[in-house]
Amino acid sequence: MGDTGQIERPAGTYGRAILDRLLIDLSWASSHLEGNTYSRLDTRELIEHGQAAIGKAAAETQMILNHKAAIELLVDNADLVDFNRHTLLNLHAALSENLLPNPADEGRPRQHRVEIGKSVYRPLDTPARIEEDLDLLLDKLARIEDPFEQSFFAMVHLPYLQPFADINKRTSRLAANLPLIRANLCPLTFLGVPEQAYSRAILGVYELTRVELLRDLYLWAYERSTQEYLAIKRDLAEPDPLRLMWRQRIKETVREVVLQAESEPLDVIEKSLADLTSDEDRRNVADLIVEELRRLHEGVLARYGLRPVEFRRWREEQGYR
Repeated sequence: MGDTGQIERPAGTYGRAILDRLLIDLSWASSHLEGNTYSRLDTRELIEHGQAAIGKAAAETQMILNHKAAIELLVDNADLVDFNRHTLLNLHAALSENLLPNPADEGRPRQHRVEIGKSVYRPLDTPARIEEDLDLLLDKLARIEDPFEQSFFAMVHLPYLQPFADINKRTSRLAANLPLIRANLCPLTFLGVPEQAYSRAILGVYELTRVELLRDLYLWAYERSTQEYLAIKRDLAEPDPLRLMWRQRIKETVREVVLQAESEPLDVIEKSLADLTSDEDRRNVADLIVEELRRLHEGVLARYGLRPVEFRRWREEQGYR
């Protein structure tokens, strides 16, 4: 049901085509399962325009922004990320930034005991055992070939192991999307999933080591996601092969242009592309970079590794109002 017609294309092609919508849907729905009170419209304003909702706690705003960064990490690096320590630890670091009592726990396997709310289940509490079981879990995940089995395995076992001090379920929900993004399948956005249903399904794993309820929830949620995304499949523009080929160079150059705010953008672009031997390549890539700069806004800054303050400084130096 999740076939997008792009399974044979390079990893992440479909994810990049739907990225703008995926950032909003998955960030909002996953945060909602954690009790976040942002509306979908609030989430859209925050992600697209950097506008935090009035009256919301700072932690709620941070949670949404962290989801955005984590999703971009998966989609932008779809051809590189896999179920290994580097990917999982960095995914957790993105989701937990500025949200944990001890910042040292961001992206680090758990060093202490944790308790599960509303549950008598007690996860492992010995750091050496946690590390050992995490490596075993990642090894098993990497051996699974079917993307849906891989996705569901992550949804079950990451929360059960509780490898991090907190934010394990959020990490599992985004990790469940990793194989789907890599295989150019529809994502699992969790749109419309009731918090109580999700909580009970996870408790079934914790208390009884039974996966049936979570399995049924996964299937229901995925069918709902595919109905949303396959409906817009025909409207998606075919990825520009030139932009795809030079995407990393384009991102790096846009970043350099903004960071060198006092310099003339065209000079920075020319210097960045000086190593290209083909005049046609230099001209075409430069045109794509200029196009990216013209439509640069706060909602896409993470794509280039930029911060809002750097973007504002560049605009001021270039005379933009």
